[in-house]
Amino acid sequence: MDTAGPQGHAAEGTQGIIWRAGYERGDYQAHMYPEVAARLRAWRDQGLRLFVYSSGSIAAQKLFFGYSDAGDLTPLFENYFDTTSGHKQDTTSYRRITDAIGLPAHDILFLSDIVAELDAARTAGLHTTLLDRDGLAPESDHPRVTRFDEIVLPA
Repeated sequence: MDTAGPQGHAAEGTQGIIWRAGYERGDYQAHMYPEVAARLRAWRDQGLRLFVYSSGSIAAQKLFFGYSDAGDLTPLFENYFDTTSGHKQDTTSYRRITDAIGLPAHDILFLSDIVAELDAARTAGLHTTLLDRDGLAPESDHPRVTRFDEIVLPA
């Protein structure tokens, strides 16, 4: 999952302080599509380990998920990764993350709306699903869904 929002860059320094204050005051609230939080909670309740890998900093990710319109979702995630793990279109990044979480690549499902990221993750051995909410994503051979409740977990 990528974490876009008012924190488009790393949430550190003065900018991070402003974003944090804005989230805490309620000036900013991350949008979640209606079924996303329910699906994340269901997966967590099933014992699945959830992680975020985003181009936004880890601090920004925590603000995004902590101040969402679906409530504080941060307890659902075991850990967060950002580009300190590497570029999101670089296969090596996914290998680093796989090593960090201690699971074999074939036990991990990576979700993204960017085909090049999915290609890199699949090359590293991860299962992939293309998130195509508006149905306008380019053609690819990755499984494609328009809603989180359509995601099929690998066997």
